Amino acid sequence: MANLPYVTAPGNVTKALNGIAEAATPDRISPDFVKEILKIPSGSGNQMAAYLKKVGMAAADGTPTAIYKKFRNPSTRGEAAAAMLRHGYAELYRRNEYVHELSETKLKGLIIEVTGQEHDSSTVTYTASCIKNIKAFADFSNSDAEVSTPETTDVEPTKGQAPSVNQIQLPPAQHEGVGLNLGYTINLNLPATSDIAVFNAIFKSLKENLLSDSNE
Repeated sequence: MANLPYVTAPGNVTKALNGIAEAATPDRISPDFVKEILKIPSGSGNQMAAYLKKVGMAAADGTPTAIYKKFRNPSTRGEAAAAMLRHGYAELYRRNEYVHELSETKLKGLIIEVTGQEHDSSTVTYTASCIKNIKAFADFSNSDAEVSTPETTDVEPTKGQAPSVNQIQLPPAQHEGVGLNLGYTINLNLPATSDIAVFNAIFKSLKENLLSDSNE
């Protein structure tokens, strides 16, 4: 059974999204940002910080995603909110691509089906309310539009360890006259730095030494 994201004070979803639309984009969507800037205090603030990650507004390290940035743009806000629903409630959309068109009764029924919760579970009510509050901002008129989020969103970094980049698939090494193709997989751990020159140097070296198609 799937676990769908929700907060126990669904009204805070509307409060958070209104705050995000007004506030400058931070470096990280942290509990402190939620509590001090979005004005959602205490445990509710911690819940909301985690919820924003689950609906695609922040990566695992709290970095604002493309969805977050598009939501702050009034012209793409509706599209971003629609992407939040499709991202955070992907399991519902796999069952019914028109989740946002369902009545409250049918939506709760689908949530029960996906989560296995009892029909009178508060979790079902909280989840449906969170969906409803995001939907109030959403625009599904551009049904083909998708806003991508970092693939590392669902991977929590180890405390004290720099975030790691997804596996890089290198092209098969080809050697003329030898009927053998080799593939390589590299796991790259990037240093915890904001200096773009460091990343440029790393990927330049990677390209020159590992990604080049050499026939030597």
